[in-house]
Amino acid sequence: MHPPSFHTRRGHVGHWAQATSVLALSAVALTGCGLQPATSYVPAVGPGSITPLDGADGVDLTVTSKNFTEQLLLGKIAVLAGTAAGFDVTDLSNVPGSQPARELLLSGQADVLWDYTGTAWLTYLGQAEAITDQNEMWQAVYDLDLTNGVTWGAPAPMNNTYALAVRSEAVADLGGITAMSELAALPVEDRTFCVESEFNSRPDGLNPMLAHYGLERGTANGVPDSNIGIYDTGAIYSATDNGACNFGEVFTTDGRLDALDLTVLTDDLAFFPAYNVAPIFFTDTIKAHPGLEKVFAKISPKLTDEVLRGMNRQVDVDGAEPADVAYEWMIEEGFITDPAS
Repeated sequence: MHPPSFHTRRGHVGHWAQATSVLALSAVALTGCGLQPATSYVPAVGPGSITPLDGADGVDLTVTSKNFTEQLLLGKIAVLAGTAAGFDVTDLSNVPGSQPARELLLSGQADVLWDYTGTAWLTYLGQAEAITDQNEMWQAVYDLDLTNGVTWGAPAPMNNTYALAVRSEAVADLGGITAMSELAALPVEDRTFCVESEFNSRPDGLNPMLAHYGLERGTANGVPDSNIGIYDTGAIYSATDNGACNFGEVFTTDGRLDALDLTVLTDDLAFFPAYNVAPIFFTDTIKAHPGLEKVFAKISPKLTDEVLRGMNRQVDVDGAEPADVAYEWMIEEGFITDPAS
């Protein structure tokens, strides 16, 4: 239910897309001169369950990503996977904006990008109606994007979509609430919300969400306007944790959920669209090296909401480097090994 211009965690696509595209293309030019972005560091890789593919030796493979934490982590995972599979990998992660990163893939200047089904469906492919079923969303995106020379690999369970969260210590006082359908059973005074200004006012945001769950905004028996606090995006998590409201608008893979011990309510009546992440490939690359898709199909099932929340937390809260976090996870899962050990 995100329109073409949406939340910056997935990359705002707006009037500056052309300018950021220039930056991205400049980065490509730098790699052609033997230089790589400052974020291109990854540790040395040894084979694990991912081993060199036939025909990969000496073949260039360019990985790109957007420029927020989760995308940097996924970009490093792709770099490590491609390296273990025997390719000569160029790390072009940290591209500013969704559209510039995608343009690199569409043009064949990049071969691999992790992206979100909802972003592709609503933004890149211009579809008006969101799909909440995760499998249906992936299949619809897969089918339509093939015509653009893009092949979607197996989706991960990880679904980085909107959600409501409550501080865990308040759950018992709120009747043990676990699902959004239970909001209507709470006393009016307990139906308090912290949201960002965009979600508060957009035609597919807070008001239709409340209506979807049987609540009307601005009524004494629904959700009075006095029950709604408007916050900057980054402040919602701490405001919810501090009790400024009972329910905060969050993203399901944000590391602050764990750091602040916030409990995500189940979207049991399926209001929010699916945003599963999946590896996407320049189709010509997959045709030349079909084994590459199988390499990433090993990784996708391991990428859950919980796993990404943990990795995001290590970077955003603990200050770790994305490359190091991705490397340790890939080793723990047995996909790669440390050649020095």
